[in-house]
Amino acid sequence: MTGAESSFPETTAVHAGVYQDRQYHSVTTPIYPSTTFYFDVLGESPPFDYSRSGNPTRQALQENLNALEGGAGAFAVCSGVTAIHTVLMLLKAGDHVICGRELYGGTHRLLTHMLPAWGMTVSFIDSLQPETIEAALRPQTRLIWIETPTNPLLNLVDIEAVAAVAHRSDILVAVDNTFLTPIFQRPLDFGADLVVYSTTKYLNGHSDVVGGAIVVRTADLRQRVDFLINAIGVGSAPFEAWLVLRGIKTLPQRMRAHEQNGARLAAYLEQQPAVRRVFYPGLPHHPGHAIAKKQQSGFGGMLSFEVDLQCLDMRRFFQSLRYFHLSVSLGGIESLIEQPWSMSHLAMPENERHIAGITEALFRISAGIEAPEDLTTDLERAFKAAAR
Repeated sequence: MTGAESSFPETTAVHAGVYQDRQYHSVTTPIYPSTTFYFDVLGESPPFDYSRSGNPTRQALQENLNALEGGAGAFAVCSGVTAIHTVLMLLKAGDHVICGRELYGGTHRLLTHMLPAWGMTVSFIDSLQPETIEAALRPQTRLIWIETPTNPLLNLVDIEAVAAVAHRSDILVAVDNTFLTPIFQRPLDFGADLVVYSTTKYLNGHSDVVGGAIVVRTADLRQRVDFLINAIGVGSAPFEAWLVLRGIKTLPQRMRAHEQNGARLAAYLEQQPAVRRVFYPGLPHHPGHAIAKKQQSGFGGMLSFEVDLQCLDMRRFFQSLRYFHLSVSLGGIESLIEQPWSMSHLAMPENERHIAGITEALFRISAGIEAPEDLTTDLERAFKAAAR
């Protein structure tokens, strides 16, 4: 049995890539911690020779991710930031990158601190719309970086429209799909060239591993990314790969539970006097709702909301929560809440945060899979305790 992919993600998540044990037929993928693998005959290489270059456990995860995403190849690396870094290394000195202003703080740090050191430039534009991208294009532009939904304001980018503009000029399009996973969005289907993940988040889903992944659309990109990962030695360790593969088996079911709670919390927050605005693409009045319905099969479990700090004591609010942990990261089975201004997006300069619309009054929630009644009750208690 090989565990080939199915047309249903629930089946693919469970079976794709898993069955690497040809000798004992283990139903669960073994963890292969070996750094090296022996040759039977000089000059005839075995399937794996050294774990920096390839490992059976990592290979299982990569086959699984590729099947879910519908790509030409997938690569598991040691963190989400490493995945971003590796994609940027496809570029060379003199190249130019276009990116939206609002994005994960770690991505912003790489783009602003590392690219100039490598002789590259980046343009941050207000919105990744075809017309704004056209205006920002240069002869040296080689990559358009997309987050959709964006972090932390949950704005939407039309992947297909951006890809159409990019490919007319032979420009690569990379999409950070961490918030939705291939269960709710498959960017390659809409013309993206590379998809990037922090597998730490929903793909693993249990807040117990740090990892990243890249999925590519073409054989050429597969060869280029494979070379980079081997050359710089950033492939995932076997145990971390095994943990992520274990987590993916329940990914479809978890994503639906996260989405159910995200929608419930968004509706609840809209009714609270201390909340000025709720950012969740599943709300019909969200400005990106139509785009979400076009390219997503679900709205996910991430949402943000802006509070009135004149009528809410922020510290008391966070201290009064019982089920929501005040913490960075996202995508685990437990619910998390944070203030992006001082936590996940602190790496962005203050003026850049303001320009992107990230303020001290903005809170971000990663809805877990607890009973929704407990989550709304928890927020209700915190709002009452923090009322000025």
